[in-house]
This record gives sequence, C-alpha cells and structure tokens, in this order.
Amino acid sequence: MIARRIQEELFAQLAEFPVVTALGPRQAGKTTLVRGVLPEYAYVSLEDPENRAIAEEDPRAFLKRFSGKTILDEIQRVPHLLSYIQGIVHEENEVGRFVLTASHQLELREAVGQSLAGRTGILHFLPFSIGELEAAGIRFDSFEAYLLQGFCRVSMIRINARALRMRVTIRPMSRGTLGSW
Repeated sequence: MIARRIQEELFAQLAEFPVVTALGPRQAGKTTLVRGVLPEYAYVSLEDPENRAIAEEDPRAFLKRFSGKTILDEIQRVPHLLSYIQGIVHEENEVGRFVLTASHQLELREAVGQSLAGRTGILHFLPFSIGELEAAGIRFDSFEAYLLQGFCRVSMIRINARALRMRVTIRPMSRGTLGSW
C-alpha cells in the first residue's frame, strides 16, 4: 500500500471524534487506506446488495451486528443510517467508533453535517499526489504519464483505448454555420 499523507489526519480525527467520514472521488483510495491501517475494525460494504437491503429494511438490527469499532464503506448508498449512527455515538460516547467512507455527493455531505454535527471529522481524499507516488518510488517522465498511469491508474484502465487515441479538433465557425444568432 502506498503511504498517504492523509493517514496522520485520520489517526488524529479518530482520537478526537466518534465518527470519521472519508469523502472523495471513486478510486481515490479511501477504502484501501482505512482497511489497511485499521485492521482491528469490523468492515462492511454497503455496495453489497445483501448488506444494503438489511441496512435499509432494519437499520437498528443492522447496526447492532457491529458492537465495536466499524468501517461502513459507501455510506451514501444508505444515507438514513446516519441518524441511527448519531443515536449510537450519543449513547456510547466513544471516540473512533465509526469510520464512514463515501463518494463526494453534495446531499450526503449536507446529511453528514446535519446528522453528525460535532460528532464527525471529515477527511477529503484525492487521488495520489506526485509526492506520494515519488515517496513510493513511482516516477514518470511527463505530466501526461502521471495523469494516465499515476494519479488515477485504476480509473484510467476503464477508459477504452479508442477514447485515449481520440483527438478533438476545434475549427473556427462562421456565423452561417450555426444559423442566425
């Protein structure tokens, strides 16, 4: 696992807040980091249809399955769990009880801010920085190589080769090309 600079802040927030929420784009390394540095935490993915169905149907019973420190991955899939988490952390008053991961979504950020106000630290994840890559011994010859092979390596694999070879040509247009303005 490539060391992330945000790891120190994760540990600091776990020592201060009952909940830490890791927000960021897909493939930014949220799940990899929290699972890698918190092996003692129970882990549940809300991407899993079975877990999601149980969480949606009976949130209390779902959360009772996790009596200790827990990572809830992809919380944006079941945002109403936030109210139940608020109740648990209010009763237990234990720092570092939950780590939530989520892709950036304005509605979720607002929900976290309202339901868990004062009870959660928020970490904003981005793809690897050049410094993080270089510290891991990963270097590229050009900025384009960092873009295509470094920061978003996993995301870029999903782009088909044809899209990478496409070139966009911008041609000047005359007024007649678009009709009357």
